[in-house]
Amino acid sequence: MSPVNGALPAPEFSRIVTADAVRRADMTETIEATEAERRALAERLELEAIGSLTATVKLRAVRGGQMIRVSGTLEADVVQTCVVTLEPVPAHVSESFEALFAPPSMVEEPGLEIDFDPSLSDEDIPEPMENNRIDIGELAAQHLSLGLDPYPHAEGVEFEGYDEGDDGEPAEDAAAEEPEKPNPFAVLQQLKQRK
Repeated sequence: MSPVNGALPAPEFSRIVTADAVRRADMTETIEATEAERRALAERLELEAIGSLTATVKLRAVRGGQMIRVSGTLEADVVQTCVVTLEPVPAHVSESFEALFAPPSMVEEPGLEIDFDPSLSDEDIPEPMENNRIDIGELAAQHLSLGLDPYPHAEGVEFEGYDEGDDGEPAEDAAAEEPEKPNPFAVLQQLKQRK
């Protein structure tokens, strides 16, 4: 899809909330991607498929109603591609997220030297609202992409990742230093297959 007049294509999973509605009363929205939205989003995120994607998003006005605080949780069933065998790898993604939105006039121009308080987390640095609107669907999609396994591998397939040590050389026992936390869904799948 090519941009029209320099505009970006619409997000695949778009759910708009106006800041004015949130300023009148706190809101909680539960959103679910349609089959067509899941197909388009899977293509963008280079997934084989997204079986389901739902998010519950809470919005409230903060700082005298000037900014909107968004917090949410998302659940998704996805199918990734094994980085070793290229087989499909089903996975469940469960993520929590927060963001702060403000009118563009309150957000510093990119490229300017900004003196941010180092004690602020990413969630406390506001993102600009476009036309007083917040796209909670796109926000959920972005956090889905952050929650994906960067190196999915099929069950029983070992992935020998490439980690660089401090000196730029491959780290031989990077995996030995930090044991990998088992994926509870993979463990459940193994138990089911043993029955």
